[in-house]
Amino acid sequence: MEKKQKLTLKALILMIFTSVFGFTNIIRAYYLMGYGSIIWYVLAAVTFFLPFAFMLSEYGAAFKDSKGGIYSWMAESVNPKFAFVGTFMWYASYIVWMVNVGTGIWIPLSNGIFGVDKTQTMSFFGLNGVQSLGLLGVLWILLITFVSSKGLDKIKKITSVGGTAVALLNVVLILGGLIILALNKGQMAEPVTAAAFTTSPNADYQSIISVFSFLVFAIFAYGGLEVVGGLVDETENAEVTFPKGVTISAIVIAVGYAVGIFIMGAFTNWTFAFTQFSDAEITLGNVAYVAMNNMGYQLGLALHLPEATAVTVGMWVSRYMGLSMFLALTGAFFTLIFSPLKQLIEGTPEEIWPKSFSKRENGLPVVAMRVQAGIVIAIILAVSFGGDSAKAFFDILVAMTNVSMTIPYMFLALAFLGFKKKDDIHKPFEIYKSKSFYKIAVFSVTFVVGFANVFTIINPSLNGNVKETIFSILGPVFFGVLAYIMYTRYEKKQ
Repeated sequence: MEKKQKLTLKALILMIFTSVFGFTNIIRAYYLMGYGSIIWYVLAAVTFFLPFAFMLSEYGAAFKDSKGGIYSWMAESVNPKFAFVGTFMWYASYIVWMVNVGTGIWIPLSNGIFGVDKTQTMSFFGLNGVQSLGLLGVLWILLITFVSSKGLDKIKKITSVGGTAVALLNVVLILGGLIILALNKGQMAEPVTAAAFTTSPNADYQSIISVFSFLVFAIFAYGGLEVVGGLVDETENAEVTFPKGVTISAIVIAVGYAVGIFIMGAFTNWTFAFTQFSDAEITLGNVAYVAMNNMGYQLGLALHLPEATAVTVGMWVSRYMGLSMFLALTGAFFTLIFSPLKQLIEGTPEEIWPKSFSKRENGLPVVAMRVQAGIVIAIILAVSFGGDSAKAFFDILVAMTNVSMTIPYMFLALAFLGFKKKDDIHKPFEIYKSKSFYKIAVFSVTFVVGFANVFTIINPSLNGNVKETIFSILGPVFFGVLAYIMYTRYEKKQ
């Protein structure tokens, strides 16, 4: 039974894809910066994502039997208290992610079924749109927790569907772009010039501050790789398969983003698509559907179909996008509902948690997963039914966890220094063979993530939202201090 549940290279890569690769990041990047976004995505990949992925590959191969993922890596490389603080902050941010996506996942499904977002106008049992979404969110968390608790083989099947959906979306984007380009005799919809790769067609992205905010966006587009750290002990022939899976995924994701952004220009004239094509107000939430709708419309025109038929083709492409995004987010949810929790519970000392948390069913901490579901559901209900004050509270929670999600990247990078210095840690896989090479990588990742976080903190106050800046600082401090107190209490008990 145990052998059947082990992750193969293909299953691992698909899990990484669903956790990291955001198809909408391609379209949002093009919307914000046009071709000018490519250089920033490449820069974020070279200075953060690839060096960080190689670090995780080395960690994963060295600690192939550790159940605690990133906690175990940092505890062995530095010390358990350092590891607990970093892991707890990181875990807290995923609780908020689940609340956000649990209620937001119905938007792509609505687009998939109806071709438009109907979530704001739907109503169940006389409830308004927000309350109905909250109710759906509660049912969703219950369903995901129930199915996930049945074991890794169930999760693996669903994340494979999610990973395949993301991969196919990219195939549709690239093939669709190339077909339109061929039908238009090589004429790009957005002209390719040297200036286009350094400046944005978007009037809002001309200043240094706005360009820096885009760099932060590009860095965060590569987040989530550390989530699969908890799967090393579940991976077949882990010391070979895990580093190979992480390395292949990292390179494909980095190249995929750059190629995807460029191919957008084959069928998307920036001015037409984002100022004239759509009647709806364009936001980062709906821009992907507008762009894919435009792709279908442009394909219809390139095939010399009647205008009305081209509009229908656009609507069906938008529907396909909605359904694919629903499947991709579902796949991500199945990984994220258990992997961060598994790393927090299984790696850390049992005495920190209630005794029932260590209980395993189907190889997973099922009781802890149910408690997690209860916390997420409580926040969803409070936000959905609590009126304006509850919404304001959730905005505060989001601000508090924005930075908390990425600070652990700095913890992991700094712990890598200790990992490389400790000769007693067996390292079967090494990319960073020279001392100067790994030190440069650690500095690069720490500096880039540190810069992104500082900018994330100060940017709201530059736009007059001082409250968000304050809570962005308070979040990591609050979760960090809470984790420190919990671990200190455990130490005193011992």
